[in-house]
Amino acid sequence: MIKYNPKLWITHIFHVAKSDTLRILWKEMLIMGILTTGITYVEINFFDHIQFLTEITGVYSLVGFVLSLLLVFRTNTAYDRWWEGRKKWGEMVNNTRNLAAKVDSKIVNDQSRKKFSRWIVNYPFVLKEHLRDGVKREELLGTAEEVDQIVEASHPPTKLTSMMYKEFKTLKANGELTEEEYRIFDTNINALLDITGACERIKNTPIPYSYSLFLKKFIFIYVTTLPLAFVPTFGYGTALIAIFIFYVLVSMEVLAEEIEDPFGQDDNDLPTDDLCHKIKANVEDLLRN
Repeated sequence: MIKYNPKLWITHIFHVAKSDTLRILWKEMLIMGILTTGITYVEINFFDHIQFLTEITGVYSLVGFVLSLLLVFRTNTAYDRWWEGRKKWGEMVNNTRNLAAKVDSKIVNDQSRKKFSRWIVNYPFVLKEHLRDGVKREELLGTAEEVDQIVEASHPPTKLTSMMYKEFKTLKANGELTEEEYRIFDTNINALLDITGACERIKNTPIPYSYSLFLKKFIFIYVTTLPLAFVPTFGYGTALIAIFIFYVLVSMEVLAEEIEDPFGQDDNDLPTDDLCHKIKANVEDLLRN
C-alpha cells in the first residue's frame, strides 16, 4: 500500500506511480485513438451529409449519465470490499492482542507460553499468505516439524487454531486452566476463524462475470461510437475527446478491479505485511519471559 500525504495534491498531479492507470492503459488508448480516427475519417468523407448525425449529441449525453451511474456503483462496491477487508484486519490486530494478554495473565506454564507466542504471531502471517495462495515458510516461527505441519495443511489457518485448541485442552486436563478460562480463550479462537472466513469470502467472491463483461462492452461501444455525435462539431478532434473519455471511464474500472481484492501486493492493496509485523511486535512484547 502506498503511504502518502493527502494534503500535497499538486505533487500528486505530476507523480506517476507504478499502478497509475495511464501507464497501464497506454496501449489500449493508442488502439482506441487509431480506431476512432478511422471512424472519424469515414464519417467526414462518406457520411457527412447524413442529417441525424448532428442531432444525437443529447442521446450520448444521456447514455453517458447512465454509464457514470454504473461506474459509481462499480467503484462503491469495490471500495466496500476494500474497507471491509481493512476492518477485518483491524479486528485481527485487536483479537491477537487480546489473546496474547489473556495468555500472559492466565497461563504460567513456560513451555505453553512460548508455544502460544509463536502461534499467535504466526496466525496473521499464515492468513496473509493464505489469501495470496501460499504460505511462506521463512516467515513462520517454531520447530521444523511444527512449521511443516502448518505449511502442508490443506487450510493452514485452521491447522494453527487446532494446535491452539489442543494445547488449551492439555492445560485444562492438567488443571492449569479452568472451564471458564477455557471458554474465554475459545471466544478469541472463534473470532480468528470468523475473520479468516470473512477475508476468504471477500477474496473468493468477485463481482459477477456478466456484470463486469457488460460494463466493459458498454464502455467500448460508447467510446467507439462517440464520433457519430461529435464529428460535426469537433472534426478530427473527436478522436482526442474519445481517447480522454476512454481513459477516464476505463481507469475507474481498472481501479475498482484492483481494490476489490485487497489482500494482494498491488500499490492500493491493504498493508497486511505491515500489520503482521505490528502484531508480531505487540505479541512478543506481551509474552516476553
